[in-house]
Amino acid sequence: MAMDSDKKLGNLSFIDKTSLVISTVFGIGYTPLCPGSAACVAAVLVFLIIKNQTFFLIFTAASIILAFVFPGRAEKIYAKKDDKHIVIDDFSGMLLSFLFIPRDVPFAVVGFFLFRMFDMLKIHPADRVEKYPGAIGITSDDLIAGAYANIILQIVRHLPGVSS
Repeated sequence: MAMDSDKKLGNLSFIDKTSLVISTVFGIGYTPLCPGSAACVAAVLVFLIIKNQTFFLIFTAASIILAFVFPGRAEKIYAKKDDKHIVIDDFSGMLLSFLFIPRDVPFAVVGFFLFRMFDMLKIHPADRVEKYPGAIGITSDDLIAGAYANIILQIVRHLPGVSS
């Protein structure tokens, strides 16, 4: 873990440890390969498990709030801008992609790839907001990617012949 040399995991405060747990989505951020994609897979599973639209909305809103509260502190602990272990932003953006979308595996698969594509492309204004400091920069670009993916999914679900 690339933290400041004067900070060891055992010496962190409760709020610092909480920041790491939340920012890494309970350790998913330590996945050796593609931690952001691993967090997105976890979000897809949440999407498929939480069938009630209201509960999913509440869960997504809570995740987004946490994504603006904790990653800035985690970034300071890791001493690196938007460290790869911080994945709550990917998780929250992926959840946003699925708001008010039918709970079907095809939508989950398409939504996953749409979100990852928009997250990588950084279409304006995502390219600009990712440069903001702290949690705002870490999280905002992923929420924009999630909004773009959601818009495409909403259009697709309303096409003739597509089940919704």
